[in-house]
Amino acid sequence: MRKGLIPAVLFGAAIATAPACATKGFVRTSVGEVDSKVDSLATSLEETQARTEARIGQVDSKAEAAASAAANARRTAEEANTAAKGADSKADAVGSRVAAVEAAARRLIYEVTINESQGNFQFGQADLPEEAKAAIDELVSKLTGGEQGVFLEIEGHTDSTGSAELNQKLGLERAEAVKMYLYEQHKVPLHKMNVISYGEDKPSAPNDTRDGRAQNRRVVIRVLA
Repeated sequence: MRKGLIPAVLFGAAIATAPACATKGFVRTSVGEVDSKVDSLATSLEETQARTEARIGQVDSKAEAAASAAANARRTAEEANTAAKGADSKADAVGSRVAAVEAAARRLIYEVTINESQGNFQFGQADLPEEAKAAIDELVSKLTGGEQGVFLEIEGHTDSTGSAELNQKLGLERAEAVKMYLYEQHKVPLHKMNVISYGEDKPSAPNDTRDGRAQNRRVVIRVLA
């Protein structure tokens, strides 16, 4: 009885321990597979991150290049604009000198002065009043067919009220207003006219009285041949 019992007991123990061994092996295998997958995912993630960073770097480089190109284009445009303004200023200066030389070489036929009392030029204003327009119309009516070659020099003057810079600007605006009226209403060619501002520099009367200041606010049209 005892001899037969021992193999049975051993067989039973083997059966009892076999599932435990199998379970441990399965667990070790599963854990190994999970570790392998985790390692694979980590590697894939690192590669993806590396590719993403590389692409971001490329985008940043392209963005920087585009910004640099835009800055260069803007700088070039600004330089071209500055050069164009400089050329315009030089052309205007040359044109003014040529006109001045031509005017100096001509002889004065007559001149017309339009001041506040005659032309209703208001203080600080450059608009051309109706009285001033009438005086200009009368001047044009005196230009006969034989005076088609005349040249008009238009001078703008102010009183001494305000800064010299402001008066220089105001005198020029008054002279330009007369020039544009002659061009638009009487078809006087622009190249036949020259404008100049003396501001407050050439008063025709003292500036210490109201009447004197009114006389100094004027436009002088000189007809030259």
